[in-house]
Amino acid sequence: MAQLLAVADAQVKTGGKITMAKKTKTDDKLTFLYWLIGLTLVLSVINTYNIVSLNNRFSGGTELIEEAIQAAPSGGDTVPSAPTKVDVSADDDAVKGLSNAPVTIIEFSDYQCPFCARFAEQTLSQIEQKYINTGKVKLVYRDFPLSFHANAQKAAEAAECAGDQDKYFEYHDVLFEKQSEWSNIGVSKFKEYAADLNLDQTEFDTCLDTSKHASEVQKDFADGQKAGVTGTPAFFINGVKVVGAQPYTVFEQIIENELK
Repeated sequence: MAQLLAVADAQVKTGGKITMAKKTKTDDKLTFLYWLIGLTLVLSVINTYNIVSLNNRFSGGTELIEEAIQAAPSGGDTVPSAPTKVDVSADDDAVKGLSNAPVTIIEFSDYQCPFCARFAEQTLSQIEQKYINTGKVKLVYRDFPLSFHANAQKAAEAAECAGDQDKYFEYHDVLFEKQSEWSNIGVSKFKEYAADLNLDQTEFDTCLDTSKHASEVQKDFADGQKAGVTGTPAFFINGVKVVGAQPYTVFEQIIENELK
């Protein structure tokens, strides 16, 4: 732009012989340059505003990351202020805790699911210590064997067979503790665990080999689907749905709300 002004000034000094066509062309160039400079300034202001906004938004980094994790489907449901409750049957499945406990947790789980094992090993013991052992909560375990877990159905049947001899949750614990051991083997390991728990081996083997509880396991699965279960683990705490191997604090908050 400075060069154009210099040229125009030089022509004026040499006699002012600037034709109308040249003057118009120069004016057009100046107008374009002014427009371009103005546009650049506007874009610069917008960019600066966006940077400041992003800095402000991420100034609380931890909270935002936690918010994103809670909102993600893999992280499970957050606790709503006024949760919608789902009517889910406990059926006649295995129960841990007092039958008249004020809060019921119905769990739909898959013995071959690693997230279910995580809940059983890391979270359930805390719930058991504070709520189940004190008579405030009972846990109902229902089966939801996923089709891509080849031995999940038979594992669920094996636990039911152990339940026939009053050792359901003892067997439940063994299956989750040794999940990596039996996942690619199946039935032979299930029979071995029955022996380790001193079950009547003949009764257990017959129960498992004849698929005595196969229909019961599939009924649990069907009931889970009706309740909206699509993956494991899934929980209904007095009807409040919680999805995934959530931390203990999520369960604690809902349980406390229900106890009130």
